[in-house]
Amino acid sequence: MVTSSLAPMLTVKDASAATDFYIRAFGATEGSRLETPTGQIVAQMFVDGLEFFVVDENPDAFNLSPKTLGGTTVRMSLIVGDPDATAARALSAGATEVFPVDDQPYGLRQGRVEDPFGHHWLIGTPLT
Repeated sequence: MVTSSLAPMLTVKDASAATDFYIRAFGATEGSRLETPTGQIVAQMFVDGLEFFVVDENPDAFNLSPKTLGGTTVRMSLIVGDPDATAARALSAGATEVFPVDDQPYGLRQGRVEDPFGHHWLIGTPLT
């Protein structure tokens, strides 16, 4: 029996560099890595057991990165125990702060960073 799942695929201009960044920034681990005959990389990644993929840009297959598009339409929401430390780690790994971690009126302590590849990450934890 197949179990349903949903895993985002982040398209970037350099999947090898992106996997290195996600390991440094979020403590991600790489589950698998495939290289296509044309040289594009598809890497399965995990952050605390949560799966996502990093893939090289391939315009012929309609896979464009935020850098090519001039922005992103998707934000990754990462809920962690210590968003301040996680955001600081992402910034030291090369992310850019969009807004700092702070108590938000919608019930999260949350901030937002842009990774070097153009993807936005909301990093937060529920306020208790």
